[in-house]
Amino acid sequence: MPNTQTNKILFTMNHAHDQSEPHFILASQSPYRKLLLKKLIANFDCHSPDIDETRQPGESVADLVARLSQQKAQAIATHFPNSWIIASDQSAALGDDILGKAHEHAQALEQLKKQQGQTLIYHTGVCLYNPEQQTYHYAHEPTEVIFRSLPAETLNNYLLQEQPYDCAGSFKSEGLGIMLFSAIHSQDPNALIGLPLIKLCNLLNSAGLQMPLNGRF
Repeated sequence: MPNTQTNKILFTMNHAHDQSEPHFILASQSPYRKLLLKKLIANFDCHSPDIDETRQPGESVADLVARLSQQKAQAIATHFPNSWIIASDQSAALGDDILGKAHEHAQALEQLKKQQGQTLIYHTGVCLYNPEQQTYHYAHEPTEVIFRSLPAETLNNYLLQEQPYDCAGSFKSEGLGIMLFSAIHSQDPNALIGLPLIKLCNLLNSAGLQMPLNGRF
């Protein structure tokens, strides 16, 4: 099982914080991440960052996720320097290959066929921008997913029912996709869905926002 790690204070910005009450922004329009974040924070805005997500030559999957998480937060902080910003990125790795979103049925079926009997590592990163200190803090949660070996007909029927074409790896672990796995190993079940809430709680606590937030925000 991969080890988790947390890296702190990655960038600084020269903006003053002038808000008396924390205002949160999720750097994503993902409906899955919105639902997850609502477990912790009742009210927040959503903005999608416009960044280049191309993998750099020789870049590991974990490093890619870290860089993109940080760049997403940085892109939103440029426009909202006085807000607390939560950004996340996720990539699924089969060996050193990244499995993206299929977007259509035939490609999704080929993805699932390739994953049968294999072990995938889902790397999920979360970056928190602290406007009071103008600092960025990052944490990473890997999830090991072991696939069952299933016939193509079963995979095809699954895709027709759930249509997970906007999900990396072509499945929804929070739904019917759980039938595809023989085991999942992770310290945070939320990470596979798209946002590692345990690590995010740690980052918020370290920044002085003690959980729970008492429903104030």
